[in-house]
Amino acid sequence: MSRPGNTRDTRVVMVGALAGAFVLLLVSAFTSVLGTGGPLGRGREAVNAAYESNAGDCLNWSKDLADAQKVECGKQHKFEVTGAANLEATYPKDAPFPDGTLWQKIVQDNCVQTSLNYLSNKFDPHGKYSVGSLNPDEKRWINGDRSVRCGVQVSAPSGALLPSFGSAKTADQSDVFDPTVCLGITQTGDVGDPIECAQPHAFEIVGVVDLNVALPGDFPPVDKQEGAMSAQCATITAEYTGGADLKAKGLLVTWDTRLAESWAVGSRKANCKIGAVPVNGKLAPWTGSVRNPNAPPITPSNPPQTTSVRPQDEPTGAPLHSESGQPPSSSQPPSSGLQVPTLRPSTETSATP
Repeated sequence: MSRPGNTRDTRVVMVGALAGAFVLLLVSAFTSVLGTGGPLGRGREAVNAAYESNAGDCLNWSKDLADAQKVECGKQHKFEVTGAANLEATYPKDAPFPDGTLWQKIVQDNCVQTSLNYLSNKFDPHGKYSVGSLNPDEKRWINGDRSVRCGVQVSAPSGALLPSFGSAKTADQSDVFDPTVCLGITQTGDVGDPIECAQPHAFEIVGVVDLNVALPGDFPPVDKQEGAMSAQCATITAEYTGGADLKAKGLLVTWDTRLAESWAVGSRKANCKIGAVPVNGKLAPWTGSVRNPNAPPITPSNPPQTTSVRPQDEPTGAPLHSESGQPPSSSQPPSSGLQVPTLRPSTETSATP
């Protein structure tokens, strides 16, 4: 039985302390590009919802924070505010504007515990959410602004943001994608961001199984999860592909399982997906889709938790995000000595082709 890699295996994480235990969190910091002469127009004072938001507010924007708006959390958004931090005591008026590494430390020191408290400590370290912040730009910093908005967000393997729906307080945090989404493959053979299926990719998502329905009750051992996922993914795949001969195409059915710490906070959903037969134990790229062209349209979850995204165009200086929003060329993130390259435990099993 091969194990060609998990969707989250390549996520680089930061480590935050919680009651003496380490909680794996992907930490990122957005530095806004607001200010006179910036995106809002020359000579115009920048006023932005991001600087007036409170815990529980959800924010959305198009290209950058210049057009950030508060929206209902049930609607598509990119950031859910978990609290605010004032850095005046640590960074006085003459403190230089932080670089990417320092911003990450600021997020780690000020936003991790705040976000955990907001979630009542119910955070899935292997789930879809990560901790981040919205920070003042350099002009605001020089003028004495030391306010930071902490929050949680859904991010792709590269760190590029994915649309989020619903409050993280009540959402299932399982790291799942909607059917028909294809996950890219990086130059190092790791799982990348959602991309068009016509491009080389690692997996095509064919469905999602709710293990809470399939295996209700206490945390099920991995062998029981594998049995349930094997049976349900076979049925889902047959319907999705119209009974296509995957072996003849060099493809196989693969699926995820959930770890006990994820199950404990309510993450009970897992992906069914199609991947190429691994080469020398590593993921192999493939192109196209196995979706039956004559099948009826798929209605995703209402609303979908994650969906396919185009490359991000967010000049926000996010240290842990690749500048283009594309998967990094290596498993290491773009910058910062604070990053701990800890791989998420593999929770994936695949059927023999």
